[in-house]
Amino acid sequence: MANIFDLFKKIETKQNNTPITYIIAGLGNVGAEYDKTRHNAGFMAIDSLAESLGVKIDRVKFHAYVAEANIGRARVLLMKPTTFMNNSGVAISEAAAFYKIAPENVIVLHDEISFDVGVIRIRRKGSAGGHNGLKSIIAHLSSDSFPRIKIGVGKKPSPDYDLVSFVLGKFSKEDLETLSAKYLDINAAIRLMLEGKTEEAMNKYSR
Repeated sequence: MANIFDLFKKIETKQNNTPITYIIAGLGNVGAEYDKTRHNAGFMAIDSLAESLGVKIDRVKFHAYVAEANIGRARVLLMKPTTFMNNSGVAISEAAAFYKIAPENVIVLHDEISFDVGVIRIRRKGSAGGHNGLKSIIAHLSSDSFPRIKIGVGKKPSPDYDLVSFVLGKFSKEDLETLSAKYLDINAAIRLMLEGKTEEAMNKYSR
């Protein structure tokens, strides 16, 4: 009978040889000064997903911090681009080209200032809607046909409030608690999307 440790090694080797079929990218800015800012909602969400999967997004590749994981039957690459928000497409397009991933298999998590904190909207594709991170991804993938999960971070206190100051502002303690309560829904939505059930994820978790 094979040694149990040899069996585990064989299973691990088989998993690691499984090709990457999806990219899940959380958008944000690297650096301690951007920690817990509104623009980093995508980073925060993908960190929660990684924690639930028992992995750390800490390997440097494709101008990003990355980790590989299994979600259901899918082998995915988790990404946090280090190119800063406005150049997010540089990192994501490099990874997509390397693994030959179609835009339809790139899931992007990003902040959305049109929604109240914690509101989630799932879309199969669409325009950038003024979001510079999405603009960069669309430009580098030459497509807007990638699904995305929009994470509400709250609206500007007034129309004339400076947008940059707002998105680079820190979440309040209460807002952080509201967001944290939504990570389970985001993770569940991602699992459905990887199973080809995006419509179900939209109906169940888009609010």
